This record gives sequence, C-alpha cells and structure tokens, in this order.
Amino acid sequence: MSAPFRILFVCHGNICRSPMAEFVMRDLVRRRGLAGSFSIASAATHDDEIGSPVHPGTRAVLEAQGIDCSGKAARRLRRADADEWDLFVGMDEANMRDMRRQLGRGAEGRCRKLLEYAGSERDVADPWYTGDFDATYDDVLAGCTGLLSALVAREGAGGRG
Repeated sequence: MSAPFRILFVCHGNICRSPMAEFVMRDLVRRRGLAGSFSIASAATHDDEIGSPVHPGTRAVLEAQGIDCSGKAARRLRRADADEWDLFVGMDEANMRDMRRQLGRGAEGRCRKLLEYAGSERDVADPWYTGDFDATYDDVLAGCTGLLSALVAREGAGGRG
C-alpha cells in the first residue's frame, strides 16, 4: 500500500468497543508487518465519555492478549473526519445512523458495520451493558480479521478499500 489506509472505528462512547477494535486492528497489522500501511484510530458518536480512558474491562481483555492501549482517551467524531479517514467502521445500527448523520455526505459509501467483515449482520454487543468483554473481544477480533483480509485482498487487486 502506498499511502496509509485510514480506518476510524466508532461506537457510542469510545471507551469499550471502538478502542478495542482500534487496538486489535493495530495489533493485527503489526503482526503482518503492515503497520506502516495503515492509520487506525477510534471515536465516539456521543459526548458521554469524552476524555475518559479505555474502560477497565476492555483494558483487561486487551492486556490478556498482550495488547497495550495506554494513553487512549475518548474523542468525539467530527464532521471534518469525513475528509480525514478512508473508512468508518461502526459497532451497531445506532452507531451507523449516528455516523452517517454526523459525517454527512462527505462519508457516503464509506461507513460499514464491523461484523459485515465476519459475514454477519449482527451488532457487536456493548459490554458496557452486557458486562461480557470476552464476547465483545471475540466479535471484534473476527470483524477486524475479516476487515484486514478484505483490505489486503483489495489492495492486491489494485483497490483502496
């Protein structure tokens, strides 16, 4: 890949699911020797947790996998992000609606739900409510693995996501 492909993961508060996806994806691309080919971050659709660190449950699940997420603070999705990122990946239908509304037409056709890349239409359940960070991790890993495979296959075919 020539210029880094820019992926922004999005969820409600940016403390559980989207930072989990951000750091899982970073780890996957690093392990494949592709870290320089991607720019990966995450954001929130709501203001509830802006400035907060990653949720302790998410941090524990990531640490158990040897993934460090220190230094991450929740940030809000901005309309200007539509010009700065190539792909927006939401965790559930509410995120998808909010992303499309907040990003506007500038992001049309570049908003996808994470589990689409794992062959499912399901939402990634929010562990803030379920308390099951392991199940969320399994979904995030499946989605990110599928996403990376799709991007590598498209790039190999000359595409950009």
